[in-house]
Amino acid sequence: MTNSWTDIKNTDLVLIMGGNAAEAHPCGFKWVTEAKANRGAKLIVVDPRFTRSASVADFYAPIRQGTDIAFLLGVINYCLQNGKIQKDYVANYTNASLVVKEGYSYKDGLFSGYDESKRDYDRSTWDYEIGPDGYAVTDTTLQHPRCVFNLLKEHVAQYTPEFVERICGTPKDKFLTVAKMVSETSAPDKVMTSMYALGWTQHSKGSQNIRGMAMLQLLLGNMGLAGGGMNALRGHSNIQGLTDVGLMSNLLPGYLTLPSEKETSLAPYMQTRLFKPLRPDQTSFWQNYKKFFVSFQKAMYGPAATAENDWAFDYLPKLDVTYDVLRAFDLMDQGKMTGYFCQGFNPLLSFPDRGKVTRALSKLKWLVTMDPLETETSRFWENHGKYNEVDSASIQTEVFQLPSTCFAEDEGSLTNSSRWLQWHWPGADAPGEAKSDVWIMAQLWKRLKTAYQKDGGAFPDPIVNLVWNYKNPDDPQPDEIAREVNGYVLADVPDPTDSSKMLLQKGKQVPAFAALRDDGTTACGCWIYSGSFTEAGNMMARRDNKDPGDMGAYLNWAFAWPANRRVLYNRASANLEGQPWDPSRKLIAWDGSKWAGNDIPDIAPTAKPGTVMPFIMNQEGVGKLWVRAGMRDGPFPVHYEPFESPINNPVNPKIKGNPVARVFKEDLARMAENGSKEFPYAATSYRLTEHFHYWTKHVQVNAVLQPEFFVEISEQLAAEKGIKPGGWVKVSSKRGQVEAKAVVTKRIKPLTCDGKTVHVVGIPIHWGFMGAAKKGFGPNSLTPFVGDANIETPEFKAFLVNVEPIPGPVA
Repeated sequence: MTNSWTDIKNTDLVLIMGGNAAEAHPCGFKWVTEAKANRGAKLIVVDPRFTRSASVADFYAPIRQGTDIAFLLGVINYCLQNGKIQKDYVANYTNASLVVKEGYSYKDGLFSGYDESKRDYDRSTWDYEIGPDGYAVTDTTLQHPRCVFNLLKEHVAQYTPEFVERICGTPKDKFLTVAKMVSETSAPDKVMTSMYALGWTQHSKGSQNIRGMAMLQLLLGNMGLAGGGMNALRGHSNIQGLTDVGLMSNLLPGYLTLPSEKETSLAPYMQTRLFKPLRPDQTSFWQNYKKFFVSFQKAMYGPAATAENDWAFDYLPKLDVTYDVLRAFDLMDQGKMTGYFCQGFNPLLSFPDRGKVTRALSKLKWLVTMDPLETETSRFWENHGKYNEVDSASIQTEVFQLPSTCFAEDEGSLTNSSRWLQWHWPGADAPGEAKSDVWIMAQLWKRLKTAYQKDGGAFPDPIVNLVWNYKNPDDPQPDEIAREVNGYVLADVPDPTDSSKMLLQKGKQVPAFAALRDDGTTACGCWIYSGSFTEAGNMMARRDNKDPGDMGAYLNWAFAWPANRRVLYNRASANLEGQPWDPSRKLIAWDGSKWAGNDIPDIAPTAKPGTVMPFIMNQEGVGKLWVRAGMRDGPFPVHYEPFESPINNPVNPKIKGNPVARVFKEDLARMAENGSKEFPYAATSYRLTEHFHYWTKHVQVNAVLQPEFFVEISEQLAAEKGIKPGGWVKVSSKRGQVEAKAVVTKRIKPLTCDGKTVHVVGIPIHWGFMGAAKKGFGPNSLTPFVGDANIETPEFKAFLVNVEPIPGPVA
């Protein structure tokens, strides 16, 4: 979230696409109802199903899953054609005026530089034209044919209301109603917020779904404003924390990145990460990358990380490719990965193509699961009839189950969608043999270190030199870890202006990430969390709900990263002179000498208006309508069909899926053809309020509320196939089949796409063969093994199936 749940109350218009907040985030949805009740805000829902969010919306528009980019580019085209953009904001706070160098082109769904054999782009032609002064060339008149603004207008011109209807199935009149309502928030005193979730991320072009809306919000002038922004609705409270602290295969904590195999020393690694400004006087957090990196290495390796050894740079793995979950299970399936630690998740139910996942797990020598509950992954080798039909005797994988505590039995912090770190305390003691994840990890490290010390190894240094300065090495305490994550001072740093004073004092907690240094005098586990546990105490445990300005900021409630600011890019909430676009929604303003207001300024406090621009994460200093090299699949979003689609791509029928998405050759061969007659229906997965992923099927109450697996189909499809409400159906794809009861509903209606009737099938995710609920299936038995081009998130939300009536089970 660029903003926060509580900030949603400040909006004039809520647009929910790629999510279902009323059903999947019912507590957070309160703030939508606050905006509607107290500000007269309107709610628009665009979704393949008429959801609970849609039931309380002011306007609902249907859309075929996997076509959101076409819809968003259509809205952008509408806004540009009708002059409905925030012109001063776009001119000053976006890269609309920057000129792209010669050589760039786009035609029929492909950009310049595409190599079909590599399924990748040479992105060199996507760069800006650089002037003799070393900065990007600009045309503030927006007349240059290669300035970003004109390239954007040309790019989206294809997405007319008629073309959007042809692709998305959204009736033209409904699309135009949405476009008009959205475009009105281009006024400086109007603002819209975007709310999205896995319905946007779980696609082969998921990152570009989000980019499309971010571009629209920039054109409307809604980024950085109270009630605006891009609000990602996290699946549960610590998914945000998971990515923050680097639990991705290519990340270090604080969104630092692992080096590639070509970056064999610190110098080339830093060269591509220290952002050189592309416009005069601009600043970027990433200009401090070395301070964040060195402080992290000191937190990890202490005295073993020195200037002489490049701060233990050689201790870090060097990536040849990204080892995301799809690649991990593909390597497993090839027999190239023989052991796997599975901590706190359930791949058998949550990864695509369950048949492949089962096969891959069966080839392991050993599998370790750490979980408070019995998971299907732990028991993948057990035969449960049709719900897990395996030959147990042939599976030789040795499985070790390590029972861990549940979050309610732990102390520590959880980071919610709003980027708020909130401290919590245990509500109960752990049952039976369960131990905390921290205790388990400590024991593993202790034994690994002992083994390396005894037996040696090719390179034991990163294990044996790990800093482990805890009072009880066997059981590090949450507050100790939190202090380490915040950062602390390793050596006195005198004040350069007064030698009798100390800038930083050895042994003290750092007050904020601004204090971090690249000379080895500070250590910090995660720079964005710096300031969360200072000398003043545990900021995450604060519970002061005062809200000066009534803006939903609550600055003394917990801690929000970075630096406790609640709205990212809030400098953009004020005009070039530093005064709020809308005084009634003031976040910060320039008082003549500094920035101040109802939020922590997301800019240097004394940065003068008109000089340093608001988007201080970017080399340009402004929001990016155009991306030079940050996205693998294009500087602008393009509509690509899902890898399994009921129609060919109207933009270019020759392109199947995203042309640079992650897909392995053998998996591509196991996908249905576009327009398949064998699998003619467009399916999607979703969640239910009554269940939480795969946990609550262990709870009798939840098992009663939603007792058994079902699929949702329209009345029209039911009539066509002879399926009665509550009747049994078989749903099959190129990869497997499931059996379920049919919920026949008005909430899904057929769409007309490219002249063809498209039926949508909805499949909830929550059942398996362990727990208190009835045994059942899930959509991942059917979903394709393909991932987003940028972050490899699997495409769970759009795939092809067939639906057939079958006799029900004999009682």
